Order: sequence, then structure tokens, then C-alpha cells
Amino acid sequence: SHGNKEVFSCRGILLAVQWFWDRGHKDITVFVPSWRKEQPRPDVLITDQYILRDLEKKKILVFTPSRRVGGKRIVCYDDRFIVKLAHESDGIVVSNDTYRDLQNERPEWKKFIEERLLMYSFVNDKY
Repeated sequence: SHGNKEVFSCRGILLAVQWFWDRGHKDITVFVPSWRKEQPRPDVLITDQYILRDLEKKKILVFTPSRRVGGKRIVCYDDRFIVKLAHESDGIVVSNDTYRDLQNERPEWKKFIEERLLMYSFVNDKY
């Protein structure tokens, strides 16, 4: 949301990570689809891609798998990675997604998502 739905802002990810880090939370995992590493297309803009590589080197960011089959990109359902890790590690999910479909998938996820989902917003560069 940092890019106002016009651009994928890697700086927004860094601002969110820094906000939690500054408050003493050191076990932070960011999931990003692996195709975000690719050269951006004009219709899918991305800024400051180097931030993704830096966060990956620091073991904060994990790229979720994707592949090309017959020229078409096949991506995994990264929401499942997010909720599964947060549930297993007794963490929180920071997202503006409500994960309604996953709430119906597993009963233990429903309660977890209801209680451990932290929504956010940006005001310029303020997380």
C-alpha cells in the first residue's frame, strides 16, 4: 500500500520491517513472490528492488516459489505460507488481507486470523 496501488514499493516493506525491528521484534519474516525479483514490466512497476535482495541476505525476506510453463507464470498461493508460518510460530500476520478463504480452510486458522491479524496503513513514509 506504500506505493498507492500504482507501484510495488519495496521501501514500504523496509519501513514496516524497521518499525517492528525498532520495537524489539527481531523474528520477522516477509514473504514476496519470486517474480518480484524479475525485471519489472511497464504495467507492473516496482521501486527500489535492491531492498528485496538486501532483506533476503539478512534472512528477513523469503521469496515464494513461482515458475514459467509454456510462457505463462505459475505462482504458489503465498497467503498460505504467511498464515501457516505465523500460526506455527505463534506470531502475528501483518496484512490488510482478511484471508477469508483460509479461515474456512482450517478451523484453527480461523481463530488465529481473527485474533492475530494486524492491519496497517501508511501516511507518506510513516508506517
